Amino acid sequence: MFPASTKTPHKQPRKQSISIGRGTRKKDEDSGTEVGEGTDEWAQSKATVRPPDQLELTDAELKEEFTRILTANNPHAPQNIVRYSFKEGTYKLIGFVNQLAVHYTQVGNLIPKDSDEGRRQHYRDELVADSQESAKVVISETENLEEDEEPKELETEPGSQTDVPAAGAAEKVTEEELMTPKQPKEQKLTNQFNFSERASQTFNNPLRDRECQMEPPPRTNFSATANQWEIYDAYVEELEKQEKTKEKEKAKTPVAKKTGKMAMRKLTSLESQTDDITKVSQAAKIVERMVNQNTYDDVAQDFKYYEDAADEYRDQEGTLLPLWKFQNDKAKHLSVTALCWNPKYRDLFAVGYGSYDFMKQSRGMLLLYSMKNPSFPEYMFSSDSGIMCLDIHVDHPYLVAVGHYDGNVAIYNLKKPHSQPSFRSSAKSGKHTDPVWQVKWQKDDMDQNLNFFSVSSDGRIVSWTLVKSELVHIDVIKLKVEGSTTEVPEGLQLHTVGCGTAFDFHKEIDYLFLVGTEEGKIYKCSKSYSSQFLDTYDAHNMAVDAVSWNPYHTKVFMSCSSDWTVKIWDHTIKTPMFIYDLNSAVGDVAWAPYSSTVFAAVTTDGKEKKGQEVQKGPAVEIAKLDKLLNLVREVKTKT
Repeated sequence: MFPASTKTPHKQPRKQSISIGRGTRKKDEDSGTEVGEGTDEWAQSKATVRPPDQLELTDAELKEEFTRILTANNPHAPQNIVRYSFKEGTYKLIGFVNQLAVHYTQVGNLIPKDSDEGRRQHYRDELVADSQESAKVVISETENLEEDEEPKELETEPGSQTDVPAAGAAEKVTEEELMTPKQPKEQKLTNQFNFSERASQTFNNPLRDRECQMEPPPRTNFSATANQWEIYDAYVEELEKQEKTKEKEKAKTPVAKKTGKMAMRKLTSLESQTDDITKVSQAAKIVERMVNQNTYDDVAQDFKYYEDAADEYRDQEGTLLPLWKFQNDKAKHLSVTALCWNPKYRDLFAVGYGSYDFMKQSRGMLLLYSMKNPSFPEYMFSSDSGIMCLDIHVDHPYLVAVGHYDGNVAIYNLKKPHSQPSFRSSAKSGKHTDPVWQVKWQKDDMDQNLNFFSVSSDGRIVSWTLVKSELVHIDVIKLKVEGSTTEVPEGLQLHTVGCGTAFDFHKEIDYLFLVGTEEGKIYKCSKSYSSQFLDTYDAHNMAVDAVSWNPYHTKVFMSCSSDWTVKIWDHTIKTPMFIYDLNSAVGDVAWAPYSSTVFAAVTTDGKEKKGQEVQKGPAVEIAKLDKLLNLVREVKTKT
């Protein structure tokens, strides 16, 4: 037994205090009652505070109820938004307006549970919770150990205190084990020489928005005002037209009326059966040009860059590469008699069709082709007589003057779609009596009227002027063969008429021009003198096919003939300066636009095609010589 004074407990009882909230209530250690702070504030009476500007209402006004209907429509949303409609070509009011009004937005950081990141965070939280539970279990085990060891410590002697630090040492060891982090497992080091990572990551292509917007087509607004007089004039004009049509119908025979009615019925039936394609004609023409340009792209490249390297080894000869071929089924069995490029539109040219054979005269055609569409002509006109020559106006490239085999001249207007010419000569208006071989536009006269000249085999050089809606002619000069005047018994003189074939006007002297004839003569004439020539040149032994002034030198001109020669002249000298013999009849000549000493000539012998059989032998050579001898005999008989 030990004395009571010697029994000292190992641990003293501890005083505990619990605080809840922010220290407003505490538990008394002795009585355990709760004491609250600020109880006086709650006990005070509440007083209403009224603002000074508040309205004073009666009881009836206060009891009155006001009902409001809440809708989902945004009162601040605009109701007059319009947008352009390319389909209808007008601005239209938008019927649906976005009524959503956003009052508050905030970027959140919430992650869906089903996503990969949500699963990873959930797994991480579970690991943390498991580690905390394991730590709590270890702490509870140590406390149980301490409680079990307390009675043993009370029974020990006062002098033996070796067991007391043992419990503290055990407690310290467990705490150190808990505080020390776990060492990670050793990972196998990779080889730094031949290591290859087998992970891969795909590249996400960025999203792209493809949008297009077309420009609206150009539009024009037309507005006009009409008064009573204009309306009355329009009605009178319409009545006059109706009266004229009635008179024409009365003048027709019954058979003509029946045929006309049948033709009108056929036209109306065809119009009702077929669709109107005039609305898409322009678009179809553009698409057709695009298709043809793609088809003939190789030809266009050859036109720009073709060059034959073998030309260096040819002394006086070169090669020609055929590029485009223009043909039309309606122009079959007709000869190409005239060509002319448009002076403004460089890709457009006109072609005249007819026949040089007197026994095969039928019809003619005028076609205009474009290099942009070689498959079909841009414009097409037909005529009753063959077209022998044509010319396009420089300032008005839509006007084309033509000369026919029957002696008529005409003007076609490309702006008017109908096939008939806008102006045409007649027997009453002074048409030629023989084929017209050349026409040429001239400068406008003093009254700003358009005019052109024509030459024909009847020996007349005629000036045609467009006055209002008709052609007015003036005979500039009549060709006469010098020394061919004969007197008849009645005292009259007969002159042999010279047959004009070609002419050309001086580039600087407006009144001066040259005329070539079938007799081989070249006459220098003036627009001011109609009775005599300024000069006469004995140029060729056969018909003069073309004459042309030099575009640079004002004194020099050139002529070609069927006598195989090309001659260059100075108009102040009656003998030629240069003579070129081409061993074949020369049909036409032209100066180069880039040089004063270069010209081109075409002959009638042509070139033989590949695979073409050329007739040879004594009979062919005899026929060639007989043809030449006959031509010389005809010239001698005429002289």
